[in-house]
Amino acid sequence: MTRIKTARLLTDLVDPKNVITALCLLIGAHYGWTGVGWGLAAIVFCAAIPIAFIILTEKERTWANRHVPDRARRMIVIPVIVLSVLTCLTLMVVGGAPAPILSMVGAMLATLAVLWPVTKYTKISFHTAVLTGALAMLGLLYGPWWIFSATLVPLVAWSRAQLKDHTPAQTVAGAVLGAVVAGPVFLLGL
Repeated sequence: MTRIKTARLLTDLVDPKNVITALCLLIGAHYGWTGVGWGLAAIVFCAAIPIAFIILTEKERTWANRHVPDRARRMIVIPVIVLSVLTCLTLMVVGGAPAPILSMVGAMLATLAVLWPVTKYTKISFHTAVLTGALAMLGLLYGPWWIFSATLVPLVAWSRAQLKDHTPAQTVAGAVLGAVVAGPVFLLGL
């Protein structure tokens, strides 16, 4: 397999929607079937609706691909994602979701709130931000052995740079911001 094919495969496997889906299921499972139900609800609003919007607009030839490589177009997608995640958080508060599930969705919203203005100036990596944010939350909930999964971060950063979707600095910035924002916000609900 060539470097580009390997990078594309890794980029697609660790796509933010996939990481968010796994995160919601893993955190939800920690709280039994009720938690899984709330995790599934989070998947709808935090992964499915955002990717559906991206795919629908991509089919209209608005986007180059589902990773939304154009920074100006990201500025259109991000508000839709923020609205969807905010709707999720509101419904969860009203519905009485467990505090850690609320904190998980709150951490996603906080991360978006930081990445959105940064995106105006540089194409920060959402792949690395979502991954490190998820790993920070999982480490806080399940314990330090999750640190070993952090080996994925440089691989994902490499794949994004290899595909010329980001500079190395943009992948590092995303990784740092994802962990620094999502971890502490999630910790509030534990």
